[in-house]
Amino acid sequence: MNNSNKFLSILIFIILWQSISILANTDVFPSVVDILRSFFNHLLNKDLIFHVSITLQRVFIAFIIAMIIGVFFGIIMGLFPKIDSLLDIFLIIGLNMPALVTIIICYIWFGLTDFSAILAVIINKVPIIIVNIREGIKSMDKKYLDLAKIYEIPKKDIIRKIYLPQIYPYIMATTRLTISLVWKIVLVVELLGRSDGVGFQIALFFQDFDITSIFAYSFAFIFIVILIEKILLNPLEIKMRRWT
Repeated sequence: MNNSNKFLSILIFIILWQSISILANTDVFPSVVDILRSFFNHLLNKDLIFHVSITLQRVFIAFIIAMIIGVFFGIIMGLFPKIDSLLDIFLIIGLNMPALVTIIICYIWFGLTDFSAILAVIINKVPIIIVNIREGIKSMDKKYLDLAKIYEIPKKDIIRKIYLPQIYPYIMATTRLTISLVWKIVLVVELLGRSDGVGFQIALFFQDFDITSIFAYSFAFIFIVILIEKILLNPLEIKMRRWT
């Protein structure tokens, strides 16, 4: 989808939203104008910048640590069947453990701290990363590895020319999936046990039935995530394609 089509899609969405808001004529479905007014009010009051920055910090820390752990164990489990068989039961438990339970347990064990919040997010998301990377490793075409052994190709070239071209799509897909999931769980963690962040603010707005501010904060954070996709992830993917 080119830029003109994307702009047209956004424009149609805004027009539909505004039209439904006018027809509904209710406070629980604010107009685009009301949401933008609320957004700029929170922006000028600097509460939006403060709480969004706090949430982004938690998202970044949890994402980096989860990716490092998940990619490491995903590769190990994909390469070594015995380790995969040994850890698979724990992976299944992790995948099916409700995020709410993980968050509450971490808060009870370690207190209402940032450490508990970030730890809960990491524990909840690492299994998903492991599964994606593990399946990427298992799906590699082994004949290229056999040829590399026959011709005694250096390990550095094997990693660059054989491993990376086959698993980087899984890494990029996992990166996008993890970012989208981590920031959502961070909001829940903040809502349940923190005194700052976007999740905490949304909880306050909910208590006041301030749905306009809820939309303003939500759209602001979604916009930031889109910027991360366009500014960081897309260029990174292009560089990885060239490198591999």
